[in-house]
Amino acid sequence: MKPLKQLPILRLPFRAMEEVSKGMHAIINFSMISKRTRAVAKFMSFYSKYSIWLSVKISSLKICLYGTNKKIYCTYVMTSDKKMNGKIVEKGRYGYIERDVFNYSKDPVEEWKKLSEYIIEIFKVQTISCLVMQMDAFADRNIYIIDFLKTNVKSVDECFLYHWNEENNVAENFAYLLNNVTIDNKLASWVQIKPHDFNGKIPKNLRQLYIQNSQWVGYERLLEIDCKNVILRKNRVSDEQWNLFIKKWIAMETNQNLEYLELDYRAIEEFRALVMHDIPHEVVDEGAKRVLKIYRGQTEEISGGIDIRRIDGKTATFFAHREFQIYYFAMSVN
Repeated sequence: MKPLKQLPILRLPFRAMEEVSKGMHAIINFSMISKRTRAVAKFMSFYSKYSIWLSVKISSLKICLYGTNKKIYCTYVMTSDKKMNGKIVEKGRYGYIERDVFNYSKDPVEEWKKLSEYIIEIFKVQTISCLVMQMDAFADRNIYIIDFLKTNVKSVDECFLYHWNEENNVAENFAYLLNNVTIDNKLASWVQIKPHDFNGKIPKNLRQLYIQNSQWVGYERLLEIDCKNVILRKNRVSDEQWNLFIKKWIAMETNQNLEYLELDYRAIEEFRALVMHDIPHEVVDEGAKRVLKIYRGQTEEISGGIDIRRIDGKTATFFAHREFQIYYFAMSVN
């Protein structure tokens, strides 16, 4: 049998060409042979089977292609180590198959951008499945990276944003990303910013919104949130403002899509005395157990709580619950 590189691939039947090029790394390599193979690769049907994750961190820049059920994936890793160029590392464990392909470049960001752009074109990607970005990893190139995303993809399904060093001010870049990249389902942020530094818009209609350092989410921004599952850690919204928020929620003037809201722990009796004092509510007996919705569509059996009713008849329950030995205060809408 002739070596694969000598096979007349372009003369094979179309389905046979698909079988030859099924491996994710092979697909990319096949498309790079010539303009003709690039055109053929773009018209093959396999592209719909894969999802693409992009990662920008201090440790590395990566492009991940996930196969069926995310059990098979190929990761292109940008490296400034010349010795690693072209190296392929394969691992298999717990039913997963992983292949890391290392690409050397003097400018890893530019190489990452070019290869991302190429893969997006070949696989006809409109939505990036996941974007992981350390906002201060390449701070001086953030706008360049964000503009690339804005130009080449319609949206990002899930977005995870981190902050390596809190002394690095990334508020402007954080706002620029939120204002220029459409996020469809989930935003999780560990970015540390000061309230007066931020002018970004929180995406609406998300399935999940998680903000670890939410000191910048004041009352006005709280009213603008319209997501299903919301977790705000370290928030600085006052009791008076929570009182106003609940009244607006009851009147259907804010957060109509809200199904679950989770905050740092506080005693429910304190909450009732300081926040609910002039709001009609019902204290549920501790002996009463009910199954309520919590984060990510899960449910949990809850004892007691405080019920309020919206003008359309929907009920929300305030309660404390524990997760991994830590207590939180929550609102569940049923």
